[in-house]
Amino acid sequence: DGKVYDAYVIYPKNHTNEADFVEYFVYQIMPDILENKCGYKLCIYGRDIYPGEDTASAIEKRMLKSRRLIILLTHQLINCKEHAYDQHIALYNALIQHDTKVILLEMEAIGTYEKLQESLRFIIKQQGTIRWKEQHPAHTQSSNSKFWKQVRYHMPLKRKSS
Repeated sequence: DGKVYDAYVIYPKNHTNEADFVEYFVYQIMPDILENKCGYKLCIYGRDIYPGEDTASAIEKRMLKSRRLIILLTHQLINCKEHAYDQHIALYNALIQHDTKVILLEMEAIGTYEKLQESLRFIIKQQGTIRWKEQHPAHTQSSNSKFWKQVRYHMPLKRKSS
């Protein structure tokens, strides 16, 4: 299908205590579970986009080479007045071009979704979110936890290498 990545990961990139956990989740937990234990290939901003690359075009190219978009929903992402460029491109690709499926991970209790931009509310109404409820550290490392099983259900089927 010409795709290089199974998923492109979109997350808030500001530095707060909440973002520290989100960055740990994005750079440590997700790759450990989805790449190392499940065999998926993720594209993560800051890891797979290189210094010196034109960021906007690099993001767009990586998204087009991804089978899914994973968006981490946090209060920080919701309350941000300026939505990140990658979020704009992702929602455009998902809603207008209908060529990429979105997986929404609710990283903390969001409550009502009224502060979300309309396009995200539409996706939530269509398919819902997957809620991160893992409090026990052992569960974060288990690819068999309910959360990771739900994520894998929405990920593309693994292709057999020839």
